[in-house]
Amino acid sequence: MKKDIGIGVVGIGMGLDLCALNSDARSRFEVRGLCANTLEKLERARKKTGVEFITTDYRDLLKRNDIQVIALFTPDHLHGRQAIESLNAGKHVVVTKPFTTSLDEAVQIARLADAKHLKVLVGETCRFYTSFMAAKKVLDDGQLGNLVWAEAWYVHQLGDALFDITPWRLTAPQDFLYGGVCHPMDSLVWFMGEVEEVHAYAYKSTLVPRYPLPENFIINARFRNGKMARVVGSYGIVQPPYPMMGLALYGTRGSAVADFTDFEPTSLKVRLAAETGAADADGARTQEKAARTEYTYPADMLGAYGQGLAVQRFMADFEAAIVNDRRPAIDAWEGVKTIAALAACWESIKYGKPVKVRSAS
Repeated sequence: MKKDIGIGVVGIGMGLDLCALNSDARSRFEVRGLCANTLEKLERARKKTGVEFITTDYRDLLKRNDIQVIALFTPDHLHGRQAIESLNAGKHVVVTKPFTTSLDEAVQIARLADAKHLKVLVGETCRFYTSFMAAKKVLDDGQLGNLVWAEAWYVHQLGDALFDITPWRLTAPQDFLYGGVCHPMDSLVWFMGEVEEVHAYAYKSTLVPRYPLPENFIINARFRNGKMARVVGSYGIVQPPYPMMGLALYGTRGSAVADFTDFEPTSLKVRLAAETGAADADGARTQEKAARTEYTYPADMLGAYGQGLAVQRFMADFEAAIVNDRRPAIDAWEGVKTIAALAACWESIKYGKPVKVRSAS
């Protein structure tokens, strides 16, 4: 296939995974430029990938006519400004999670993309995990009946090594409500729609004393369709002996739990109930028999964090959106829904009460 859609990658940690597109005969994407903070890092990346154009100023990528897409894999707090500048330069944008750390910026990006007829994709990998996609199909096929409520979590131990490797997380500092809880919150937005109200709690752990912000969160959420959910994001803890990420769906005909952990096999467990119509020996109420099925999927061993397949999937969707002039699966307005919910969470934490979420429209 002709390689006629050029990509400039800003941030070459996880962003370097996009270079696999250059050898993908099914894709029209080609990475044509790389940007990072240091020339030393860029020279290593050039030798590894064969991408010749390198720069320490991402605006150099915006000036190139052979680059139509800017891929942002930069520190969280830079996403908004860089996405706005990229759109103003006439580029499509893919931005890793979180979309932004500001609701005003997220809305500005969505409006700007519409005005300029450009595409924005929020690279939320959870929507592209094999196990989570299988859970979505089970729900959409009606196997779980009417969804009553749901919960999602991302529990991942932070250690000093993480802050040593990526010191911006301390100097900015990274806000883990946006940078971490965006994963489970976005998963629930995907399954349940816009959040209407949140009641959030936060706690600062002593596991990494030099990190200054709360890094443990519990959130109760009500959605505009009246459904409810629970969200957990906990990072100032010792890694518990269960999957790093998960999604649980509770319906009137069945329930399902999907999980994901970096570089480990994933699973989807489904239990469907069928009434027997028979009472027990004591004349108790009708019992239900439950049919339980477990599906397991091989570990994703690709990419910087074992999420290479998910990245390939969202880039394939983004390419199709550009080529066919349709909205990406997670466009800017969809991204606004998650950022709006997270912004309301901080307000709830600050004032100690439930808070209405600003509409994403």
